Amino acid sequence: MSMSKAQDLIRLARLAASRRLGISLDEICAEFDVSHRTAQRMTEALETVFTGVTWRDGADRRRRWRVADPLLDRLKPREETAIEALEIAGRAAHGEGRVRHARALSDLREGLLSRLAPKDALRTEADAEAILTAMGSVTKPGPRVNLKPMVLDAIIEALRGPFRLRLQYGEPDTPERIIEPHGLLLGHRSYLVARQPSRGETILNFRTDRINAAEALDESFAMAEGFSLEDYAAQSFGVFQDPAQYGEVVWRFAPEAAARAAEFRFHPSQVLETEDDGSLIVRFHAAGWLEMTWHLYQWGDKVEVLAPEELRSMVGGHRRSDFGALP
Repeated sequence: MSMSKAQDLIRLARLAASRRLGISLDEICAEFDVSHRTAQRMTEALETVFTGVTWRDGADRRRRWRVADPLLDRLKPREETAIEALEIAGRAAHGEGRVRHARALSDLREGLLSRLAPKDALRTEADAEAILTAMGSVTKPGPRVNLKPMVLDAIIEALRGPFRLRLQYGEPDTPERIIEPHGLLLGHRSYLVARQPSRGETILNFRTDRINAAEALDESFAMAEGFSLEDYAAQSFGVFQDPAQYGEVVWRFAPEAAARAAEFRFHPSQVLETEDDGSLIVRFHAAGWLEMTWHLYQWGDKVEVLAPEELRSMVGGHRRSDFGALP
């Protein structure tokens, strides 16, 4: 067996041991990017090499393999990549003001380092720092809105419940309000998605940078029936929501920009159409015309808004031809 196949087999065994229901052939194909036949051979090798391998057919008629081998815990994979990932995630969390998450990720990282021999720990830390510097993830330039760590901590605590949240929002003399948080949309400007009982059942957005103080209350509540943060977020182009603006959006990219535009995922629901002249039509349904104009400006005169008319009017007069590069 080659070294790479041995590594894959150990990883498969650990996945089969850690997942409560085990792992199926389709999941093996996805995890290891292999064919269905190769996945079958991997399960055969799993049953040959490890003890305590069992399988059962679930209600979905898919077979899943589980491993309960006492020797498996002795097979510790190298931790360099995991430590790099935890360091990247921890610094990102710290940069966003998510102090609680940054501390938890740091604790996990320290735990992995403590399991290494001193010389291996020093080498791993040096390698991780080199990767982080090369990736530019530590000192990423660009404007961002500073968020208050204490506010984010309170929001996260409330979302975990879920618990109601007391806010001091907007101007300092604005009366406090009680809201029921449903999610957090993170972006260049972040929003807390919540329902405010005093204003009915409508789901509202609160800019997190305008929350001056927040406190999670010991009051649970029932989430809005059928609410999905993913579906809610998909109604907007960025993070801003406005039901009055929701509708079909159609952009036409010039032939010379079509190939570049085709590399973008402007929206999860987008549909692309190539025209006979080589131009590219992009269609999707979303709201947030202002955020769309911010993005469209980067394309200069290489993009034309076909719909809606209100967005077309906002972009009109601001399409430049002297930009030296496409986004």
